[in-house]
Amino acid sequence: MTDAECRELLRWASPRLGLREEGFRRVRAQVCKRVGRRMKALGLSGLDAYVARLEAEPAERAVLDALCRVTISRFYRDSALFDALLEPLLPQVLVSARARGESRLRVWSAGCASGEEPYSVSVLFRRGLAPRFPDFRLELVATDADASLLERARRGCYRRSTLRELPAAWRHEAFTPLGDEDCLRPEYREGLDFRREDLREHMPEGPFHLVLCRNVAFTYFAPPVQRQVLARLLTRLSPGGLLVIGAHESLPEPVPGLTRAAGPDLPLFRWEKP
Repeated sequence: MTDAECRELLRWASPRLGLREEGFRRVRAQVCKRVGRRMKALGLSGLDAYVARLEAEPAERAVLDALCRVTISRFYRDSALFDALLEPLLPQVLVSARARGESRLRVWSAGCASGEEPYSVSVLFRRGLAPRFPDFRLELVATDADASLLERARRGCYRRSTLRELPAAWRHEAFTPLGDEDCLRPEYREGLDFRREDLREHMPEGPFHLVLCRNVAFTYFAPPVQRQVLARLLTRLSPGGLLVIGAHESLPEPVPGLTRAAGPDLPLFRWEKP
């Protein structure tokens, strides 16, 4: 598939799948390489034949939607963000939660891929927060639409290169070497619930103190879908809860009650329902 054909396909598919063509600019070649393999598997020789198949078979459109999912993940990705969560943001949230008589830190990782993000939160909580808040336990829901990625997440073993941004002391405490991989120790898996859910169709019940929705909705979804997702995300946040989006993402529109929690350079927002 040529780049011109790739652009043509994304232009056709984006409005039909609720996606944003511009979001694929950096990953277009990766996505269309997958599509090319799919066309070959179907015995289709050209883009016109593939589009005809997509128009005739809704099931094939669902396959294309899955091929358009892009996964780039590692532990402690955008470390400044996690540092801000460690101090001062999550301690502030926990102090407020304690004053309300709560004893659980509830977190949702939306679009968790193979688990690097939710496990990063687990390590941060157990190494950085639990010693100061021993009366709290972590309850973390991690969702993704891709079943194969969730299986990898449940396994909890990773190439060492994906751990390089995690603080070294935490890395040594939280992981056990197994061959050429490092695997999470059992205590860092406790309280994590991996679920197969498509963010556009279903969300877990809140309220959550922290919602991470990074590099999925506000990169690849069409603006109307982004607005719908954002409105529903906010209904899952507790008072004073935190929303995290991707470092290169922006919200589709200003929302009363949603303000930056860590200055202009970090994509962290605090929710206070107006």
